Amino acid sequence: MLLPNPWDPGTARLFAHLGFQALATTSSGSAATQGRLDGALSRDEVLAHCADIVRASDLPVSADLENGFADDPAQVAETVRLAGELGLAGCSIEDCSDGGAGIYEAGLAAERVAAAAEAAHGGGAPMVLTARAENHLRGRQDLADTIARLQSFQEAGADVAYAPGLRDLEEIRQLVASVDIPVNVLIWHDGPTVADLASRGVARISVGGNFNLVALGAVTDAAREFLAGGPLGFRETADLGRELRGEAFR
Repeated sequence: MLLPNPWDPGTARLFAHLGFQALATTSSGSAATQGRLDGALSRDEVLAHCADIVRASDLPVSADLENGFADDPAQVAETVRLAGELGLAGCSIEDCSDGGAGIYEAGLAAERVAAAAEAAHGGGAPMVLTARAENHLRGRQDLADTIARLQSFQEAGADVAYAPGLRDLEEIRQLVASVDIPVNVLIWHDGPTVADLASRGVARISVGGNFNLVALGAVTDAAREFLAGGPLGFRETADLGRELRGEAFR
């Protein structure tokens, strides 16, 4: 499954119009809409954003719930419970805190996933829980530890394993072979292609905040052209956007 990451209701509707079958929120993309960096939004702000994305289309939506906005497993479960009330189809939980704890100790990380899984699966409409091992985004290139963590998360009840930042095809193959649940991979501009990942058994591919960064880059180029007095090459891209807006936002 190819899973795009909208950052507002408009992009959610656009991706639905383009033919994607499911959506996932992006913490960095949604923070950017507020002029803030990834991790700067509160739990209430993130849940309100998730509700907006759910209302924007009929597609199932998985929520990026960061680290659950807590270190304590019970509080993580409460975050997942609140998310479940929004009509979400799934959510993800990270094993890392930017509040000073860094990567959680393996035992605590598994306890947090177990608590999240109980909340995700115990509601009226069970959610798919994605458990994230953040090593490779945090400068810890330790594949053995990443695999061990994701195996423990599977045992704790996670439905999907995710190691964002992992981009070596052989390492991805090893990860897929090491767990019995679907694996999500974050695609990178200099990483494997969609076809390469699919051939290694990857079940789900997402883009994270990359589409939002593409949008920011395109707007920056257009603004610089405008400041420089032309030529206004962005008008061709604007014409495409106008066409798609008319089709997707009816």
